[in-house]
Amino acid sequence: MLVTNITYKRVFQLALTLLLAGCATDTENRRSDTLAAVMPQNKVPSAPKPVVKAAVSLPPAQSFSQPVSVPAPAYSARTLNGIYTYSQPVHDFIRHMVQKHGFSETYLNGLFSQATRLDSVIRLETAPRGHGPAKPGVWTRYRSKFLTDQHISHGVQFWIDNADIIQKASATYGVDPEYIVAIIGVETYFGRNVGKTGTFNALATLAFDTPRRTRFFTSELENFLLMTREEGFDPLEPVGSWAGAMGLGQFMPSSFRSLAVDFDHDGVRDLWNQKDAIGSVANYFSHSGWQRSKPVARQAKGGNTKSTIALSTYQGNEHWQVYPNFKVIKRYNNSNNYAMAVHQLAQAIKQSYAAKQGPALVMGQGGR
Repeated sequence: MLVTNITYKRVFQLALTLLLAGCATDTENRRSDTLAAVMPQNKVPSAPKPVVKAAVSLPPAQSFSQPVSVPAPAYSARTLNGIYTYSQPVHDFIRHMVQKHGFSETYLNGLFSQATRLDSVIRLETAPRGHGPAKPGVWTRYRSKFLTDQHISHGVQFWIDNADIIQKASATYGVDPEYIVAIIGVETYFGRNVGKTGTFNALATLAFDTPRRTRFFTSELENFLLMTREEGFDPLEPVGSWAGAMGLGQFMPSSFRSLAVDFDHDGVRDLWNQKDAIGSVANYFSHSGWQRSKPVARQAKGGNTKSTIALSTYQGNEHWQVYPNFKVIKRYNNSNNYAMAVHQLAQAIKQSYAAKQGPALVMGQGGR
């Protein structure tokens, strides 16, 4: 696991950036610290070795790996090579990035010359979607994935390990702390499953090699390259889900750029870092309209109103009265099952945390 001295790294990065700024003749994407070899036209490069790795067990607080925040290697090629040599959409995308955002054409040629088409991503994106009515018990099966003793106990431990930063994020953004914890629990099992797919290759594959959501993923690839430039990441290093979501909170690049925060004030927004992830999830909820200490959902006897939802169990439907905060959770993932899992996990973690720490520590902090 990568361990860095963030203070000295920042000083080194600033000094190196100033030095390069004085002698560079291209845009900020042209780096002179390393020159990447251009791949032969008929050779598909192997997948990059990721710096960010999913932990195999729940690590202690503040020990998650992070992308290296140093100047990116100088990917450089006069022409586009590799798997996208003859791809007009890729050529058009490079031209767009140069004209709209001031990227170096030689930098992007070099970067895309090292791209790898991910067949696993293509299979997942193009898999047949289910048709017809869902089988009974969808909510029961979905709930069983997240409302487990392990999820609850690890959620409590995550809260204990990060109590100060969670309380700070809750106070700063007006978001109940148990929901910050629960989102990270549902998304990545409190950092255990952040994903291991190279984000650049995933987004390039989705943008240029799958037909269903080309426009969406092209926009996310654009935001990803802007993000890596802004944060100083090597584009081939960040890893995440097969669909391009990153970090403990699984932000897409557009959400990263608009809502991620540098909550530990170390000069970089790093969603693989617990502190930044906690602050960013709270900021996401705040921007989506979260109302602190307001209700989320209550079980109802029937589904006679517009604000009542039905969740399928093996014994029939459960009916729930939902409130604006429930819709805020759905802004994260537009699924009633997802939002209810987050809500119920949050309440279970809060109850267990209070039992361990004392109810006074969480009194008045919970949504219902």
